[in-house]
Amino acid sequence: MKDTATTFDYDLNELDRSAWLDQVDTIAEDFGYFEPVGPNHSAVLIDAGHTLLVTFETAPNVRKHNDGHAPLGWGFVQSHGWSSLTLLADARTDWFRHPAVFGYFDRLIDDGFFDDFDQILFYGSGAAGYAAAAYSVAAPDAQVLAIQPQATLDPALARWDQRHPETRRLDFKTRFGYAPMMVETAETVSIVHDPSVIEDAMHASLFRGENTTHFACPYLGPNADRALNAMDVLPEIIELAMDSELDQGSFATLWRARQSYGPYLRTLMHRLDADDRHERLLMRLCRNVDAINKRPAFKKKLAELEARGVSD
Repeated sequence: MKDTATTFDYDLNELDRSAWLDQVDTIAEDFGYFEPVGPNHSAVLIDAGHTLLVTFETAPNVRKHNDGHAPLGWGFVQSHGWSSLTLLADARTDWFRHPAVFGYFDRLIDDGFFDDFDQILFYGSGAAGYAAAAYSVAAPDAQVLAIQPQATLDPALARWDQRHPETRRLDFKTRFGYAPMMVETAETVSIVHDPSVIEDAMHASLFRGENTTHFACPYLGPNADRALNAMDVLPEIIELAMDSELDQGSFATLWRARQSYGPYLRTLMHRLDADDRHERLLMRLCRNVDAINKRPAFKKKLAELEARGVSD
């Protein structure tokens, strides 16, 4: 292990895709390695402390949404001194089902790579959340944090999820296939999802192990990871999951950040406004938001409700 927390630095801003990937390669080679994994994936290791964050991400999403346009784990290298292993896909959405990825994890297992770490967390969201859960079997007793993961997209088991027609050619029946089975060897499995997104709720329900805890974030939408990051709570969720300390109480405390998160409040307002039975709840919401945050849309809706004689 290397003490890189004080020396690890990077600048990935204002780079086109090719230059960005070249710079990621250069930085990783200085502090670990950058390794192509088949035609469409890469493995990026930053070798630092005895705590390892394994993330599954896609290059387009990292470049567009991540802080500093860097793999998620790199921030934890700087702030916590953790090691970071990023499985990086070229496509915007990817389930990491290429045989080369199977082979890469086989090699990590054979080399005893994961034995060098005291704590390990596998993390991903959506399709990458599926991958994080599925490949966690490579490191028994690891922690798993998956946000809105698919359990499988095998048509025999999940034909009801029609959101991803591009997966029809993928094989979810072979190795590292059924994510709820693959997480059975994990120490803790944390599944975060929005129950109002029906398909996500159905996938989450397939993760039923005794080591699994479900965390609901209703009305956060299909990109809960981005929303939690915008609320400045995702890093702490990851830290708690790494330490096996993410539970309903700690999550509920962090979830309170939604009370000042504009997109969540607007979604909740529209949901309540769509049902006349919730007029009084809508009135309370608009009054509270207007009192604290002075948001024009809520002030306008509050005036409309008051004009109609609604009271809370």
